[in-house]
Amino acid sequence: MIKPNVAYAPHIINSPSTRRIMLDVLIALVPALIVAIYEFGFRALALVVVCAVACVFFEWLFCVITKRENTTGDLSAVVTGVLLAYNLPANFPFWMAIIGSFVAIFIAKNIFGGIGKNFVNPALTGRIVLFVSFATEMTSWPVPRGLGGKLDGVTAATALGQFNEGGVTDAVSHLNLFLGNCGGSLGEVSALALLIGGVYLVCRKVISPTTPIAFIATVFVLALIAGSDPLFHILSGGVMLGSIFMATDYATTPNDWRGKIIFGIGCGIITMGIRLFGSYPEGVSFSIILMNILTPFIDKWCNKKFCGGGLK
Repeated sequence: MIKPNVAYAPHIINSPSTRRIMLDVLIALVPALIVAIYEFGFRALALVVVCAVACVFFEWLFCVITKRENTTGDLSAVVTGVLLAYNLPANFPFWMAIIGSFVAIFIAKNIFGGIGKNFVNPALTGRIVLFVSFATEMTSWPVPRGLGGKLDGVTAATALGQFNEGGVTDAVSHLNLFLGNCGGSLGEVSALALLIGGVYLVCRKVISPTTPIAFIATVFVLALIAGSDPLFHILSGGVMLGSIFMATDYATTPNDWRGKIIFGIGCGIITMGIRLFGSYPEGVSFSIILMNILTPFIDKWCNKKFCGGGLK
């Protein structure tokens, strides 16, 4: 008699490879890259390439030093590099970007065991370290072509920077923010491009829309309560980039749908708290990192209990 193989749900029928998932993420990031190249010139593309190559190199180097299987082929290091670049000004010095890539891959990712074992988002960790270390360079934003920029090194305040200083110019319209005719990190300026990428990832079932919707809805509601323009806060800064591409990271965000909602709401609350009451105009990176730290506790609270197996 053959004993049946009994296992607890979920019963996975088809599991996409890490490489396939990362390739989908890279494809989803292409529209934002096209807008960045148009607005800031090929310097934006060069920065993305530098960060991606540096991250792959540091991934390979770590594997060599630790005598671990080479994991550069899964494309996770490439995704980390691209996301790190998307969180930097287009005119950011290459050598500083390489330092950020080292922090993201060596420290935030591989020191903790590699892909799936890191407890904070590597790209955002690299960005925060760069912001703390090189504040001037991290807050020098080139004027985009859509606002008359000639890609000649001239810088201006971002929309959130203007908001933080007490007034937003007429050039910062909802349409400009939606299309990408505004200053900011090279991958966050066009809400439209990021939405296209997000829809692609949802259709491919790479991400769930739960966390992005909870994040964006919380920002909307809190801005409304504070008497500020909700659409401005959603379309400006890193809300779209962070909610779609970094608050949905498998390793550092909750697994259960209830946990995803809590995570998104938490990110929205912290983001708006920093924007409305902090001295720094943007809070998306800090909100996601702080919620990453709380993810194990959220998962514990939201864990399902299975009948008959003692699994909790």
